[in-house]
Amino acid sequence: MKPSASPTRPSAGFRTAPWCILTAVILAVAACTGSPVPPGPSESTAGATSAATTPGGTSTPNAEAPAAPDVAGGITEIVENLSPSVVTIFTDGGLGSGVVYSEDGLILTNEHVIRGQTEVEVAFADGQRVSGTVKATDPVTDLALVQADRTGLPKPTYQTSLPKVGEGAVVLGSPLGFENTATAGIISGLHRSIPGSAQNSLSLVDLIQTDAPISPGNSGGALINMRGEVVGISEAYIPPSSGAVALGFAIPAATAVEVAEELLADGSAEHAYVGLTPGELTRQIAEQLGIDASTGVVVLSVDDDGPAGTAGIRPGDVLESMEGVDLAAPEKLLAELRNRNPGDTVGFKVKRGDESLDIKVELTERPVAP
Repeated sequence: MKPSASPTRPSAGFRTAPWCILTAVILAVAACTGSPVPPGPSESTAGATSAATTPGGTSTPNAEAPAAPDVAGGITEIVENLSPSVVTIFTDGGLGSGVVYSEDGLILTNEHVIRGQTEVEVAFADGQRVSGTVKATDPVTDLALVQADRTGLPKPTYQTSLPKVGEGAVVLGSPLGFENTATAGIISGLHRSIPGSAQNSLSLVDLIQTDAPISPGNSGGALINMRGEVVGISEAYIPPSSGAVALGFAIPAATAVEVAEELLADGSAEHAYVGLTPGELTRQIAEQLGIDASTGVVVLSVDDDGPAGTAGIRPGDVLESMEGVDLAAPEKLLAELRNRNPGDTVGFKVKRGDESLDIKVELTERPVAP
């Protein structure tokens, strides 16, 4: 798994279709950075932002772990055992959560928790607070490593096998600044992508869904199974104002571990790059393009010198499938690209007017943002 995604907006060197001003309704997804001080009953939630403006184990990542039966007292024991491994991260702009990644003080968290920071403060369940230094970040997957000034930390087990839908789940973190908070529920779904997020965030794809409550401040905290293993890193939730009830999302531990190891190796994570901006194919867009297609991903813009542009993909093309996998939404394209590496060649079925084309694209490494 090497995460990748297309650029979210046209820039220098991009060709843009004239109709791309048509925009999809973006479903509000609140990222989880919270206020440093718990708000009172009448105060608003400081730090809760929309993804439209922001966003181990040894098993095979795509395998499913067997479900473990819930036992009486299981959640209490999980919280007692795992709380020392979950921290609160304080920054100039708010707070978030983190999970111990190594005994020597390395903490795994979300990139949006520490964005723009080089120094932070890390608080532990035993009340101790220490300074922390941002070691490496990866905005594409929204993951980061912080080096805390403390050693001898209890590293939890990161289970890189996916949990099963219906398994019990516990979320540990610091929602709204309430440190060491535990919430519980089940694993509600796998391979989830947030509709409408592709234009604004590269990270809200291929997530674990849970109904264990996630709130601002939980970002970077732990999603834990009933065996006390970390199966995900809390990422986002859809707020009740959008009509949602208990819709929370976490980055799978397989993604978190792989990216963390890459960041440890050389300070960066490698991502495959296709070089186009994907958009939702609506009926109106299909009519404007003069094509008979009801599903697919419309190409809003293309990097002329990128893989897609070099292969002959143009703005206005509709990507119907990639390597035989139907592309029903832009987020599906981003999720499929997550499993590809720079240098891989992928085949797209493309609709262009009355033509149906088969186009091969050789993916490259994602350019570093200036």
